[in-house]
Amino acid sequence: MKLNRRQILASLGFGAALTATGWPRRVHSSPIAWPSPLRVGDRLIGVAPGTWVDPDTLQGDRGWQRLYQDWGFDLVIPEQSLGQWTYFSASDADRAALLRQAWRDPGADGVVCIAGGWGAARSLEAGFAPGASPRWCVGFSDNCALLLAQLAAGGRGGIHGWKDERVRQLLMGEPVGPLTGQPLRGGVAEGELVVTNLTVGTHLIGTPWMPSLDGTILVLEDVGEAPYRIDRMLTQWRTAGLLQNLAGIGLGHFRWIPEDVLPGDLSLAEVLEDRLGDLGIPIVQGLPVGHGRPNKALPLGRRARLDAQAGTLSLLS
Repeated sequence: MKLNRRQILASLGFGAALTATGWPRRVHSSPIAWPSPLRVGDRLIGVAPGTWVDPDTLQGDRGWQRLYQDWGFDLVIPEQSLGQWTYFSASDADRAALLRQAWRDPGADGVVCIAGGWGAARSLEAGFAPGASPRWCVGFSDNCALLLAQLAAGGRGGIHGWKDERVRQLLMGEPVGPLTGQPLRGGVAEGELVVTNLTVGTHLIGTPWMPSLDGTILVLEDVGEAPYRIDRMLTQWRTAGLLQNLAGIGLGHFRWIPEDVLPGDLSLAEVLEDRLGDLGIPIVQGLPVGHGRPNKALPLGRRARLDAQAGTLSLLS
């Protein structure tokens, strides 16, 4: 994800097992717990794990607090979330401390990431650890680092989303309809969802914050990355051994600057076919997920069904 930070903001008990990277991977020995569905009046905390908050995202009918108020929730945005330190909302240590406080606040039911840009992974490096306790966490783009880290720790409640009605439905435990795209490789697969921005996920490879992908349905999206850079990142995922045991793949929005594509470059369709087509698993492309409109919310860790005959992705549980 070649980030223009302001454009990105505006566009919008477990045992350890060693992996091939040498990092401990969580092995779940008990049933996975999910946070309880929210009810009208429940409280959430707005956090900025990376880049400082663009004031435009706080104003008007689609401002964060107005939106969540319309949904029936009380979204509290601490003053610390609205600061600025270089292009971050605060120093790494202060952002990590605020995340710990918000994540463990007994009077709140979860967190909402109100800015993207860059810096969530630095908050993890600075010591924030989501842990295995269930907790609602809404975010996408750079905040995929938090969602993936939560999943890697064994926690549930992460929602890859922004300001979409499906976020409210998922938070309140309401059913949501299937997402529709176009078949790329036929077949039907079931597995837990892992959803991430491709660039953010790529930069977590080899860290303790990348969850196991074995048997999962992996959904990828990106923005600002030309097809040759998508090729480079998918090659990294292949050579790191992360794509070999997937159940299926969903592909969301991919957008880039036209000037980044030169005569003779592979098209995105050619890159996806070449890097993913030989995996022998169902693949659906063109899903309404990620940087673009619509950006439909998906919950990480929920079981889903990818029907690459019909071109649909549906939640099962």
